[in-house]
Amino acid sequence: MSKRDLLTPIGITLGFIMVVFGIMSNSGIGGVSSFVQASSIIIVLGGLAAALLVNFNLTDIKLTFKVVKEAFRRNDMNLYELIQLFVRLSERARREGLLALEAELEEVDDPFIKKGILLAVDGVEPEVINDILSAEITAVEERHYRGRAIIEKAGDYAPAWGMIGTLIGLVLMLQSLMDPETLGPKMAVALLTTLYGTLLANLVFIPMAGKLANKTEKEIFAKQVIIEGVIGVQSGQNPKILEEKLSAFLSEEDKKSIEESVEEEAGVKEAANEA
Repeated sequence: MSKRDLLTPIGITLGFIMVVFGIMSNSGIGGVSSFVQASSIIIVLGGLAAALLVNFNLTDIKLTFKVVKEAFRRNDMNLYELIQLFVRLSERARREGLLALEAELEEVDDPFIKKGILLAVDGVEPEVINDILSAEITAVEERHYRGRAIIEKAGDYAPAWGMIGTLIGLVLMLQSLMDPETLGPKMAVALLTTLYGTLLANLVFIPMAGKLANKTEKEIFAKQVIIEGVIGVQSGQNPKILEEKLSAFLSEEDKKSIEESVEEEAGVKEAANEA
């Protein structure tokens, strides 16, 4: 289930607040305006857009907005609940047969799980199921990489265009050496493009690409669990054995948290029975 990921906007906002705080703590409120330069912003953003247009084709560029949205969303896939789903499916398959699993799919939202179970119901060999689902995982990784590559390249290009803007400013400054009073302001303006480029790269693009990479890793990991679960159900494994097998994917912290939750639920039921 996809939900809004508040950490991304909070982190970006906090970063900008820290920058503004650093400016204000040394120059006061009025000093913030001296760090805003329209021409510097245009050079960085315009140059960044131009570089991305050269580097990528139109199809990849169209993915940018969709990819950026993903950085502000989180998918809550609970591995323990996923394991329990396959334990339940295994129990029903052993009791009523694989064809009975089609009714269970009405309550499943994940298309990857549905595809795997339908392949199992159709009697496809476990090796073939593994090959089909693994190929889909590879395709997902490739799509995610293509989308993330745009953000990663933006992180590479932004500081470079900031430096280009600085060099332009320095050239203009050197042309007015005969007027010493203008050197300081022109130097400040020249350096602002580097500030903008570096800030965008290290606060927005690179962290966002890192978050997308982490999301991909978690999604692929969950899909590996699904493949093992589907094959276990299809081969008629004992539900308890399947649960033990899939539990190997859980971290020690997850296992400890699950044990505590189970013990707490058992205590609540015992107290209710005594009452």
